[in-house]
Amino acid sequence: MKARVQWVDGMAFMGETGSGHALVMDGAPDIGGRNIGPRPTELVLVGLGGCTSIDVVMILQKQRQPVRDCIVEVTAERAESIPKVFTKIHVHFIVKGAGLDPKAVERAVNLSADKYCSVSHMLNKTAEITHDFEIVEE
Repeated sequence: MKARVQWVDGMAFMGETGSGHALVMDGAPDIGGRNIGPRPTELVLVGLGGCTSIDVVMILQKQRQPVRDCIVEVTAERAESIPKVFTKIHVHFIVKGAGLDPKAVERAVNLSADKYCSVSHMLNKTAEITHDFEIVEE
């Protein structure tokens, strides 16, 4: 896996993934950024949400659960001192479907957290990660 990041100007950088996707990152205005893209640390949380969402949806589909939507809300706290690593992260799943089995959803969330999500396992080295879920009947 590879990535390339190139300085654009100010505190803006263009990131390009090995799979050919690009995005702009920017620093906060107080360090010279212009707020034209997400902060790199925000992308880490988005990466966690994406990684665990993929796991949960795939597991539910394999269990033939009628999942129709999966939304993940990630909140985090950071250390006060530099490096300001994440110290606490909470992942809240909102899983939608008609007749979803709560035990199957719980199992999918736990399997992602405990076994499959590589981003979660990396972040778990510095942060306490908690998970919960709610089911919305559709």
